[in-house]
Amino acid sequence: MLKRLRAVMTRLWTPLADLLIRRGVSPDAVTITGTVAVVVAALWLYPTGHLLAGSLVIALFALTDSLDGVMARRSGRAGSWGAFLDSTLDRFGDGAIFAGLVLWYTGGGNDRTTAVLALACLVIGSIVPYARARAEGLGMTAAVGIAERADRLVVVLTAAALVGMGLPRVVMTVALGLLAIAGLITVVQRMQTVRAQVAAAGGTRGQADA
Repeated sequence: MLKRLRAVMTRLWTPLADLLIRRGVSPDAVTITGTVAVVVAALWLYPTGHLLAGSLVIALFALTDSLDGVMARRSGRAGSWGAFLDSTLDRFGDGAIFAGLVLWYTGGGNDRTTAVLALACLVIGSIVPYARARAEGLGMTAAVGIAERADRLVVVLTAAALVGMGLPRVVMTVALGLLAIAGLITVVQRMQTVRAQVAAAGGTRGQADA
């Protein structure tokens, strides 16, 4: 479903992408602007209890996440740098979302269990992409897992919006718990995938990080 949505968003953003290119706006500028907006919304609106407003602002800029890619392709500037920048800044945005929830539930939200789950999602969410990147750096693949980044964003933003609209906070607690479990399962799946590839290659291993 999300892949079809990306295709729809690509068609939707094409006219805007062409307009921005004509105005001299670079894909990198769009990437950075979107990330700054997400981080500001997550660390300002969420910690002050504005869960609905924060989710709507973040969702708006999340929907524009493919705009920079459309611009890069149509301007002939697609390449490794853009992909690296986009992936790196995504980590800032994702981290800010869960950090904002941690701040709210350790403060005015006054729910330690939900805060701990949000923190768990923050930590696990940084391990999931690292496992894949490390595998690829060693010449293997680890593009497996039960929940992609887009799926995780949909779950957390929807839960936050619903709680912000007045639903019981248990909705957020359950959503974060499921995300933490899904993240752990994904990490294990990626470890098993890499281990199988290492075994198939004769058990050779690269050096660990210093």
